[in-house]
Amino acid sequence: MVGVLALAGCAKDSGGSGGSSNVATVGSCVTATAPSAGSAAAASSSAASGKVDGSSMRVGLAFDIGGRGDASFNDAAAAGVDKAKTDLGVKDVRESTAGANEDEAAKEQRLTQLATDGYNPVVAVGFAYADAVKAVSAKFAGTKFAIIDDDSITAPNVTPLVFSEEQGSFLAGVAAVYKSKNCHVGFVGGVNTPLIQKFQAGYEQGAKAASSKVVVEKEYLTPAGDFTGFQDPAKGNVVAAAEISKGADVVYQAAGASGKGVFEAAKSAGVLAIGVDSDQYNQKTVETTRDVIITSMLKRVDVAVYDYLAAVATNTLGSLPKRFDLKVDGVGYATSGGKINDIVPVLEGYKQEIISGKITVSTTAGN
Repeated sequence: MVGVLALAGCAKDSGGSGGSSNVATVGSCVTATAPSAGSAAAASSSAASGKVDGSSMRVGLAFDIGGRGDASFNDAAAAGVDKAKTDLGVKDVRESTAGANEDEAAKEQRLTQLATDGYNPVVAVGFAYADAVKAVSAKFAGTKFAIIDDDSITAPNVTPLVFSEEQGSFLAGVAAVYKSKNCHVGFVGGVNTPLIQKFQAGYEQGAKAASSKVVVEKEYLTPAGDFTGFQDPAKGNVVAAAEISKGADVVYQAAGASGKGVFEAAKSAGVLAIGVDSDQYNQKTVETTRDVIITSMLKRVDVAVYDYLAAVATNTLGSLPKRFDLKVDGVGYATSGGKINDIVPVLEGYKQEIISGKITVSTTAGN
C-alpha cells in the first residue's frame, strides 16, 4: 500500500521537529514531572510503498451533518478522498451530506442510492450511520462499505475505521495545563454520546496527570440523540463563554462545526483554544480565529479513509489496523503556529508512556 503523509498543511505528530532542544515553559499549574520522551517512534498506519491504481474505483462518500466545510471531522474524511484522487487516480466520487436530525430512512436511502448507482466502496462518515450501514450492506453484498467511529457491524463487506480519541485527547489535556495561567481549563462536547465522552475522558485524565490542582469545566451542547450539537456555532459560543467566565483560559472543543463558535468565544475573551480532528489552525473556515488555537487533537480520519481506499484497490483490507491509535500514528497533535513548540518534548514523553502501556487512558468520562 502506498505510504501516506498526513493531510498537507497539517503539522505532523512531532517525533523530531518542534524543537526537542527547546525548554518547556512550566507554569505554576504544572505539578508533575514530565516523563522522558525517549527515542521510540510511532509506526505509520500506512503500509508498504508501491504504485496503487485506484482509477477504476467509484467512491461514494456519505458525510455526517455539516459536510465539507465543517473544518473538522467531515473535512478530514474529505481530505482522505481528495488524496486518493491525487495519489491513487480515483476519478469518480459522489458525495452526499446528512441533514440535522434526519431519520434512519433518509440515511438508508442515501447509502442505497450510492450502492444502486454503482459506487463501490461506500464510506459512511460517523457512527450515526451504523444502523443504516448494517441494513444496506446486507442488501448489497457485493459492495464494500466502511464506517467511521463504529465497530458494531460484523458483516464481511463492512470495514470499521475506529480511533483511540482518548489517547490524543490526553495529550491535549497536558498541553492545556502547560499553557493555562489560571490552572483552569474547559471542554465543550458537541453531543453527549459515548464517543465524545472519550474525548472528555482523555482530556481530563491528561490535565490531571500534569497537575494535581487543575480545575476542568465540561459541558455538552446537546444530549444524546440530538445531533444539532455538531452544527450550532452560536450555542458553542455561548457554552464556551460560560466556561471562560468561570475561569477557564484554555478550552478544548470536540463539537464539529459548532467548534467555530468556541474559537470565537475564546478570541473575544482573550483566552486559548484547542481544536479537534483536523489541524484547525490551517482550516480556512476558522482562519479569523486561528491566533487562539494552540494545537489540535489530530484524529487522522484522512489517513484512515485514504488507507482504506488503497486497501480496497489492492485487496489488502486485512492489513488495516484494528484501531487507529498513537502507536500507528492514528491520533496525535498539531504544532502549526509554533505555540506549543516548547512543550513538544513533554507531549512526546507522555505519548511514549501511553504507547508503552505505562499509562492507560480511560475511555469513560467522569461526571
